[in-house]
Amino acid sequence: MTNPLRYTAFATSPAGGNPAGIVLDASALDDDTMLKIAADLGYSESAFVTPAQGQGQGDRTYHLRYFSPKAEVPFCGHATVATAVALAERHGTGDYLFHTPAGEVPVTVEGTPGSPLRATLTSVAPHIEDVRDEDVTEALAALDWPATDLDPAFPPRIAYAGARHLVLAARTRERLADLAYDFDRLAALMHRLDLTTVQLVWRESEFTFHVRDPFPVGGVVEDPATGAAAAAFGAYLRALDLVPAASVLTLHQGTDMGRPGELTVTLREGDERVRVSGAAVPIA
Repeated sequence: MTNPLRYTAFATSPAGGNPAGIVLDASALDDDTMLKIAADLGYSESAFVTPAQGQGQGDRTYHLRYFSPKAEVPFCGHATVATAVALAERHGTGDYLFHTPAGEVPVTVEGTPGSPLRATLTSVAPHIEDVRDEDVTEALAALDWPATDLDPAFPPRIAYAGARHLVLAARTRERLADLAYDFDRLAALMHRLDLTTVQLVWRESEFTFHVRDPFPVGGVVEDPATGAAAAAFGAYLRALDLVPAASVLTLHQGTDMGRPGELTVTLREGDERVRVSGAAVPIA
């Protein structure tokens, strides 16, 4: 099936969340063709599925690759959730395993027929790293954010849980809402640091955050709901002791774009991996 499906993830309505293209059997497609399909769709990412070699009936193991309109990316959370739900609608709920360029990503799909299904992905092992002051300064200049608009409780870091994201925290919700940045300047910095998005966050309460993700390296201004960044952010929060080691977090994203979505991030004590959950539905 090479005709792409269209799903949106982290929402229960086609008008919310983050759209993704899905090709359920990309076995016959080369890289250039997959990139062209992703570019034609114009979504932040599209997923391309290949059954695992030797997969038998009832086996739910697949290879998954992700393309933005401009390039292949190592991991994409919203396209993973959307793909898992699309497969579950055809093969049943339960556990799936995706081999991605970033590593193995287990996904569990739950729900009942007639209601939006919900998928939970488990990230690869995450880590965070320091970022140089001059790189933070350049990011703020590209965003047109004064340094005083940063929340000092959340130090800038690069976080990884399948893809790299620079985490910057806004002091106020108004700062987060006002996003008008230098596309080319931010893209140049992100290419140099090998970033997938910049994860902009604002803390509403202990376990609730609002987030936005500029994505110029993917050819789009902003990603509406970013599962890979959510996983990285969960690892960041835990590593810096900003939340308890066992926590359930709610991330609101897309509201400022008119595509509201909700991501659930679950941290488990004794397990470094991060779980990201959300619903996905077809786009008519």
